[in-house]
Amino acid sequence: MSLSSQLQFVAHNLFYQIVSRSNAGHTAMGNRDARYTLEGMIEMDEGYFTVESSEIEQQKGKRGRGAVGKQNVMIMAESTPLEDPKTNKKDRQCRYFKAKVLTDHKADGVNDTVKESLDEQSIVFTDKSTSYVDIADFVELHISEKSDKQTTKETLKWVHITISNAKRNLLGNYHKIKGKYLQLYLNEFVYKLNRRYFEEKLFDRLVIAGITGL
Repeated sequence: MSLSSQLQFVAHNLFYQIVSRSNAGHTAMGNRDARYTLEGMIEMDEGYFTVESSEIEQQKGKRGRGAVGKQNVMIMAESTPLEDPKTNKKDRQCRYFKAKVLTDHKADGVNDTVKESLDEQSIVFTDKSTSYVDIADFVELHISEKSDKQTTKETLKWVHITISNAKRNLLGNYHKIKGKYLQLYLNEFVYKLNRRYFEEKLFDRLVIAGITGL
């Protein structure tokens, strides 16, 4: 590779990092993915992400759901069940994803997220959380299962893989995250995840999204 090509490659990657890590870039990524709804069979569950909290909040803190320093995020994944004709082994193949920070644990926030993110003809799989009681009103079919190891490994497989990968990605890249910026960082993670097969074309798509704001 010539010196000019090497410099062009370095400049290309530097500009990519600047765009992808800026607030404007994160917003553009979120706006682009917000144009589309998930469809077909959808896995859906919440994950709890660590965010910065003040010393006062830590002193008042509680454990478990709604604990200080934990922000709940709705993760949704298109998930198609497949069966190997030779082995009859069943598995699920994922397509596109969405992630939405929730402000509380109430059904209203879940309902708004479902209406914004999922096609009305979708079939949605969740656990039996009381926050999910109205989902059937907004989609074709809602199937809920008791939360256990089998549900996590099979029915909600890709959602929980995505939650784990997102936590690892955010911790590795940003270490400490303020709650008000969590959605922006999730925008970046999901944008890249949904375009995981674009390879070198991802940069061009990101530049277009950054310029147009869409």
